[in-house]
Amino acid sequence: MLVHTFQTELLEAGCDEAGRGCLAGPVVAAAVILDPNNPIEGLDDSKKINEKTRELLRPEIEAKALAWAVGIVTNVEIDEINILKGSFVAMHRALDQLKTTPQLIIVDGNRFIPYKKVPHETIVKGDGKYQNIAAASILAKTHRDEIMRKLHEQYPHFGWDRNKGYPTKEHRLGIKKHGPTEWHRMSFQLLQPELPFREF
Repeated sequence: MLVHTFQTELLEAGCDEAGRGCLAGPVVAAAVILDPNNPIEGLDDSKKINEKTRELLRPEIEAKALAWAVGIVTNVEIDEINILKGSFVAMHRALDQLKTTPQLIIVDGNRFIPYKKVPHETIVKGDGKYQNIAAASILAKTHRDEIMRKLHEQYPHFGWDRNKGYPTKEHRLGIKKHGPTEWHRMSFQLLQPELPFREF
């Protein structure tokens, strides 16, 4: 069972992102301050729960949290600043939108760019340890999935409604056949390198 927060003395926001490894679409981050008096059952790392459960938890998190927000960094921005920095910028944009300023930020992973003068802790696999990071992972994932489903309607050749922009065989075959779109991350290796032909 996940612990509610890293500590209980300070008002704490959990942060996580979704979409770092994708070939297309934005990276999306969320920041969540949970209400200790309004618990949410079933919170866990978004990768450990199925899509239906994530979609059911999203409105509950948004209704019960003391504060929550989502930040987005586009594929064009990712190409300009790189995906790691893009993930941190998305988290900062989410934190900027919180209606309540946290006194401590806990972040999934081992790196973070400090946000203003708010202290932070980085926690490897934090989305499987703390409920507020798990809630952030669910919001980041569901908001990003929604974006990719909408983009799929415009570009149905890549299976974004299923793979959400990740480098699946279907996605790469679509790129090979139809070429990249304006939503692809051109700084990423969109196609796997062809093996050189050798004569024996």
